[in-house]
Amino acid sequence: MSESATWQELKFSTCKERVDALETWLFEQGALSVTLEDQADQPLLEPGPGETPLWDKVYVTALFSADCDLQPLLTLVPEQWVEGTPAAPTVLQDREWTRVWEDQFHPMRMGHRLWICPSWTAPPDPDAINILLDPGLAFGTGTHPTTAMCLRALDKGVIKGARVVDYGCGSGILGIAAARLGAVSVLGVDNDPQALTASAHNAERNAVDPDQFATVMPDAALIKEWAGSADWVVANILAGPLIELAPILMALLASNGRLLLAGLLQDQAAEVIDAFAPPVTLCIAEQQEEWVLLQGGSI
Repeated sequence: MSESATWQELKFSTCKERVDALETWLFEQGALSVTLEDQADQPLLEPGPGETPLWDKVYVTALFSADCDLQPLLTLVPEQWVEGTPAAPTVLQDREWTRVWEDQFHPMRMGHRLWICPSWTAPPDPDAINILLDPGLAFGTGTHPTTAMCLRALDKGVIKGARVVDYGCGSGILGIAAARLGAVSVLGVDNDPQALTASAHNAERNAVDPDQFATVMPDAALIKEWAGSADWVVANILAGPLIELAPILMALLASNGRLLLAGLLQDQAAEVIDAFAPPVTLCIAEQQEEWVLLQGGSI
């Protein structure tokens, strides 16, 4: 499309229960894309394995080509799927959207040794441990406070020769960081096959040997072989799953192992701490915005 070409967009207000129906209808009417955004500044955790969280109140924006007559469409919008009267179409000038997206992301320093770098920029410190991972293309990129806190803790604590479990590995960013920081063996666990594929791809991209970083489903026999041997167990998931997984995560720890838990809010910390005590004593090691990082070890 030429630089002078334009797009049109329609924006609707709805609730999460009606998003799927409205989205399907808009595509049936010729929408080229449909995007969702928060309508009420409601925080969301990074997705748990296999999950796609959504806000309670949602703005749904549909993009149409410039030559579509959208006025008749506005009269056909099912009233039960939207709140209020839809706004008139907005005309958008065509842009270099890839460049706009790339301009929003920059290398991020995580502690003293570690940088997370998008692939299109040169690492600021070539001598640092630089992990290439494109924001927005995986299940965890370091942009969320929970991931950033885990990365800083690993940067500070992981030493050469350590064995590390990344439970709920998503993109593999935490396991890859541990491997690059000196872990001799890393086990990534996730119940989403796409996450395991993403982790393996990202590990290869960052020159992590497959023999150094294994990725498995939660029912894999390899998990039993790791019982009682992990120097670090990291889980950046959600408060509910962390509580449910407490026996499994504690069973993976070596006698002097350390546990890192993230993906929870400050007011959820006490319940998660109680779920692991005893034999593991946890405390809030860091807080960023409303999110907290729990860290501790065996009594």
